Amino acid sequence: MDISDTNETHPKDVPTGPDVIQGYLKTLDTSPGVYRMLDAESRVLYVGKARNLRARVSNYARPTGHSPRIARMIAMTASMMFLTTRTETEALLLEQNLIKQLKPKFNVLLRDDKSFPNILVTADHDFPQIKKHRGAKKEKGAYYGPFASAGAVNRTLNQLQRVFLLRDCSNAMFESRTRPCLQFQIKRCSAPCVGKISAEDYGQTVRDAEKFLTGKTTDIQARLAAEMSAASEAMAFERAAALRDRIKALTQVQTAQGINPQSVAEADIIALHMDGGQACVQVFFIRANQNWGNKDYYPRVGPDVEAAEVLEAFIGQFYDTREPPRQLILSNEIENPDLMGEALTGKLGRKVELLVPQRGEKAELIESALRNARESLARKMAETATQARLMKGVAEAFGLEGPPARIEVYDNSHIQGAFAVGAMIVAGPEGFMKNQYRKFNIRGEELAPGDDFGMMKEVLTRRFKRLIKEDPERKEGHWPDLLLIDGGAGQVSAVREIMEAHGVGDIPMVGVAKGVDRDAGKEEFYRTGKQPFALRHNDPVLYFIQRMRDEAHRFAIGTHRAKRAKSVGATPLDDVPGVGAARKRALLAHFGSAKAVARANLSDLKAVEGVSGALAEKIYDFFHERG
Repeated sequence: MDISDTNETHPKDVPTGPDVIQGYLKTLDTSPGVYRMLDAESRVLYVGKARNLRARVSNYARPTGHSPRIARMIAMTASMMFLTTRTETEALLLEQNLIKQLKPKFNVLLRDDKSFPNILVTADHDFPQIKKHRGAKKEKGAYYGPFASAGAVNRTLNQLQRVFLLRDCSNAMFESRTRPCLQFQIKRCSAPCVGKISAEDYGQTVRDAEKFLTGKTTDIQARLAAEMSAASEAMAFERAAALRDRIKALTQVQTAQGINPQSVAEADIIALHMDGGQACVQVFFIRANQNWGNKDYYPRVGPDVEAAEVLEAFIGQFYDTREPPRQLILSNEIENPDLMGEALTGKLGRKVELLVPQRGEKAELIESALRNARESLARKMAETATQARLMKGVAEAFGLEGPPARIEVYDNSHIQGAFAVGAMIVAGPEGFMKNQYRKFNIRGEELAPGDDFGMMKEVLTRRFKRLIKEDPERKEGHWPDLLLIDGGAGQVSAVREIMEAHGVGDIPMVGVAKGVDRDAGKEEFYRTGKQPFALRHNDPVLYFIQRMRDEAHRFAIGTHRAKRAKSVGATPLDDVPGVGAARKRALLAHFGSAKAVARANLSDLKAVEGVSGALAEKIYDFFHERG
């Protein structure tokens, strides 16, 4: 891949528009590649791909014949950058990767890019564990997914436990059991930890669970029915009843799953609905002829973007970091179906089909997904309209120049100063912006226990130092239009001092304090140099502020609990260089406790599976040098 960088520093009066683009034509050939259009301040406006860079750029050099969106983009273009590629497929993949990184203003942008959870059947134990897994597939075992949400995984795990009685406890918990746990009592586990089932029989239930996850349920039911009949004839009525319960649970699972297409074994159903310059893409995950959940997405689009462009951009960005299924069943044609199919096939290592069905079961699946997309977008638009009214109400209540685009709310959480954390949540025109939430581990060792003023000072100091460093011109949209803090006149005065010390005293800030009787609904609002005031008890703006404050409190408490739990599970082994999670588990399993590891002699440490001689010496030296 060749890179030609034509980005420069531009003066404020730098020329823009078609003439600037025309100037690049003499430097371009007919190679495929990716181009970037930049404004006068070198911000990326648009990323595009081309089979023929010279031909594509010449289209932008025309003064007329463009849609309003493209015309605005051309008028703002002050420079361009080009990356040539060997093939158009490579250009497509690079384009979608750059769009996700750079988030250009004029591209269709997928804003939610979280990974999806899977079910993992582990392979590192005689009695495999079944559990939820998210992230890189580094652990040994068989992975099944993706599922649309953690809720979909949890429901399936719950069903699998009812039917197959597989353990979900950790290996450490398994090894420490001396009697069955509650899961055995409620018939959700066969208690292999205490020998209630043999390794051979447990292995058969694991194989059955894996068959279920690959859609082979008929074989399982037939075998269970035969076993039940045999147990009944042998007058083993307790076993026959247990098998009957498993068959009944399996039937209930199959009934509860809803859409279970017969002709679609593995596919993502992707339906797009657009209305009023907004879009919703609904994705259903079909694996092993089973519906493993659905999720809606709201890509950023413009008012004059065609459906084919939106859907192609969505698919390219959606599968940039995900493995595609064998089929994508789409509601609309996309601009380059053959090219996208080739790119996804290369990614998966086997053929990926893109289908736009007109009839049959696949068309019915698309119609169902489209209905969901229409309903989801209607709800989203209604919520957005309500949110816009609330933002306008906030501006009026606190005398702001206009509706805020970004409200930041801060809170602290600790237990008498221990495990102290600060939390920031963000609300905007579309509701809570959870990808903008931030947590702060309180570092100030000189702080007195429970010093909320000191904690807030540290949090805000760190927040604004970073903002000033990363975006001193306040152009990236990460600067707040309003700060809400928990507290009254004292907190407002202290925060104002912090902000003025950092040169950001112009940002409006309001303290939210409970009334004299601490009742929710009687909050008082404090601003610098003004009398405190309250809003009407039934004012929607008051409810909105309460909701933001409660969300900040929820996030702070959750962060604090996670920090405390991590600390409770910590051991001195965490500080030993070279001892990761796997070796830590091995050492604890071998010796029983971190204290026993610390007392162990060198030969005993070397006897632990997975611990080399060099690491054993490192562990021994660590504890004995400290002692």
